[in-house]
Amino acid sequence: MAISQSELRVRAEQFAREWASARSERADSQTFWNEFFQIFGVSRRRVATFEEPVNMLGDRRGSIDMLWPGVLIVEHKSEGEDLDRAHAQAIDYFPGLPESKLPRFVLVSDFHRFRLHDLETGQHNDFLLTHLSKNLNLFGFITGYRKVAFRETDPVNIHAAATIGQLHDQLFDTGFRGHALEIFLVRIVYCLFADDTGIFQTRDQFHFQIAERSRPDGGDLGSLLSYIFQVLNIPSGQRPQAMDEDLKTLPYVNGGLFSETLPIPTFNVHTRNLLLASFEFDWSTISPAIFGSMFQAVMSRDPEQRHSLGGHYTSESNILKVLRGLFLDDLNAEFESIQHDLRALRAFNDKLSSLKLFDPACGCGNFLVIAYRELRRLENKVLERIVALQPQAISDISILCKVDVDQLTGIEIEENPAAIAEVATWITDHQMNQQLNETFGGSLTRLPLTKSARILRENALRRNWRELFQADDLAAGRVLVFGNPPFVAKANRSDSQNADHDLVCSQIRGAGVLDYVSCWFIKASEVLDGTRVKAAFVATNSITQGEQVAVLWNVLRRRGMRIFLAHRTFKWQNEAPNQAAVFCVIVGFAGRDLSNKRIFEYESPDSVPVERRVSRISPYLIEADENILVTSRTTPLCEGVPEIRFGSMPNDGGALLLTTSERDELLGEEPGARRFVRRFVGSKEFINGIERYCLWLKGVSPAELRRMPHVLRRVEQVAEHRRQSDRVQTQSLAATPTLFGEDRQPASRYILIPSASSENRRYIPIGFAEPELIASNLCLTIAGGDLFTFGILMSGMHMAWVRTVGGRLKGDYRYSNQIVYNNFPWPREIAGRARQRVIDAAQTVLDARSQYSDATLADLYDPLTMPPDLQNAHADLDRAVERCYRQTLFTKDSERLEYLFALYSEYVAPLGKL
Repeated sequence: MAISQSELRVRAEQFAREWASARSERADSQTFWNEFFQIFGVSRRRVATFEEPVNMLGDRRGSIDMLWPGVLIVEHKSEGEDLDRAHAQAIDYFPGLPESKLPRFVLVSDFHRFRLHDLETGQHNDFLLTHLSKNLNLFGFITGYRKVAFRETDPVNIHAAATIGQLHDQLFDTGFRGHALEIFLVRIVYCLFADDTGIFQTRDQFHFQIAERSRPDGGDLGSLLSYIFQVLNIPSGQRPQAMDEDLKTLPYVNGGLFSETLPIPTFNVHTRNLLLASFEFDWSTISPAIFGSMFQAVMSRDPEQRHSLGGHYTSESNILKVLRGLFLDDLNAEFESIQHDLRALRAFNDKLSSLKLFDPACGCGNFLVIAYRELRRLENKVLERIVALQPQAISDISILCKVDVDQLTGIEIEENPAAIAEVATWITDHQMNQQLNETFGGSLTRLPLTKSARILRENALRRNWRELFQADDLAAGRVLVFGNPPFVAKANRSDSQNADHDLVCSQIRGAGVLDYVSCWFIKASEVLDGTRVKAAFVATNSITQGEQVAVLWNVLRRRGMRIFLAHRTFKWQNEAPNQAAVFCVIVGFAGRDLSNKRIFEYESPDSVPVERRVSRISPYLIEADENILVTSRTTPLCEGVPEIRFGSMPNDGGALLLTTSERDELLGEEPGARRFVRRFVGSKEFINGIERYCLWLKGVSPAELRRMPHVLRRVEQVAEHRRQSDRVQTQSLAATPTLFGEDRQPASRYILIPSASSENRRYIPIGFAEPELIASNLCLTIAGGDLFTFGILMSGMHMAWVRTVGGRLKGDYRYSNQIVYNNFPWPREIAGRARQRVIDAAQTVLDARSQYSDATLADLYDPLTMPPDLQNAHADLDRAVERCYRQTLFTKDSERLEYLFALYSEYVAPLGKL
């Protein structure tokens, strides 16, 4: 049983009285420190040694008064001696200590004065023996009662996980594998944490058993660990009388963690040393949210996961974006409003304990862990206010602590992360109990574990989520759904994931375009429909762009879903090397209209968000009509707008395409082919100025073709390629092997639009091209496009539409004819000066480009190298286009989008599309 803070103070005061007259270091110092440790219920013999010999600089030998390896060094002096000198003497011992034994704390004393130096933080604390009871918080490292500030990618988390990973590999190689190995290591991690945080009655009790009770060769360690795990699963009153006293004091843990009988692993010298090395970390500083995901990574045999250790968890700041927006901000605001109302505070405390937190894709539980931690922190604030308002009525603060881990529910398809998630919630609960004890002087330790998080090892997409909760909890909105469902591109989905997708989306028209993550939105809507439940998920930004929006939100809207929280596109980023760039959004939604709606906007995907309070949020995550869903159109929405088409597709197996060297070689052998060789560009070639060519044999006569045997051989390859196709339509094209499979080449000057462009560019580099330049199907063309059309397409107004309505690939713009161009709301009938201003500004952009003939469009539109005169020309063009819409200029993209969507709504209303 952990010692309460009040009991610690009583012990410290008694210690101070008994040692008030001590004088001599030689006579009393060791007894002094033995009894000092007894204040905290720790046997000094278990953790530290007296007179530790050490080699010092200059071939000197020294003796440390007391050393707790890796934690504490003590230098004791007789009354009145110089503590500065004692501190310097303690530091002098450091060069002779191995790194694993270097302590974090230096403590010097002369019985009546203490000085504690934390080498990690640099903090010094001086106090008198008579004030020991007031400074017990400084010695939290002895019992595990200490405040911990967790850092993302803290080296402790990374190195501790790596050490466990090495142990995993060594045991795996002995044949101890699969479920048994995973559960065994989860138990080890729990015991390491318990050893450093006061769960076990004596700190380092587990370490003592391994270090002192197992043979150096490790031969008996597997059996010893199995026995310890059995002891932890036996109620204290049922343990054999003859059991070793040290083992008998281990707590009864319960909770199912130690109930299963596992095979006994085989240890040797190396694996025993790896386990002992894991004790060198201070496990009280481990963050369950971070360590859990790292632990999962090291349990993998995948070298990539190992290499990226530290990149496999979701950063806390990103998790809190979801949790704060979903419920934490509202709860904290409610608390602030009732701080002086005792009855309201008690009711609010009951409300906190009634909430059900549900992550249907919980993984290692990091969302659940942080949600629970934040709920406990808020409860602690509530209890502080209750005690302040009614101090005499509270005899045991633990009675008022009602928030517990059984409020957590998660679903995880894989066994190992599910087991980690369950243990992580227990660890977090203990950490929060320690904070409660430190604040109120209690001794709350929830052992044996009678409650636990409900982590279901199932396929979330094949489970009825409603069945997990009571009907009254759903109706009252006490269930909160959140998480980070898996981002799996269609091409990367497994057969089982495709089957899950088909099952969830079986009744949805056009569901083939939906990303896998959409399934969680659809499943959540089944829970939210007709209840007061709210949900918030992280998702790839693709579900709020392009053709997916209409497909998904047609379903969600029919079920009454309304968005109340939106984080627009940002980079889902962790502080780890080699991380994949994932562009995400956060969407919070409910089956009813909520009044408090918020949009968080990011100037760039890496920037800090700016919050806006809004009256409505559309599925495109802007303040606009929620009912507007942009669907594919085959013709432009606005009259008079020129038609757009894809470029031409060879469908040739590469036989009609030429590199520069291939072109030169061909023309060297067949000069007559020159008039049939044309420049050929896709998005990449057009933007980067890459030379590529094609054989454009439209109009070639049979006689000409016979005079060009090398060209004819390529034509034969085209015919063979098409004949071998599985598609009947392609096979029919074998009859015309001299022609592109799809010929859409404009016959006159045209506007060329790359279908893909980097999201780093503020503008998609659009340009004019002559008909001799063949545009591939990776470009779009507007035949006869004029400067006014070019000016509109190159404007900030149009780019705002592209960024929101167009699809993306890894953040890159994907320009679509049917979604982006054909739905773009052009300004109303424009003539005269306004139109001419756009034309003039568009020409200025082209003139500015022409000043840099040695630069590619990639160079000109790179934010780092874009010339100032081109930037100014675009600014003038933006202003000219905006004044075609209204006289007052827009100040940011959100304003532009709100205006464009309102205009779009006006345009489509007569068509009956809303």
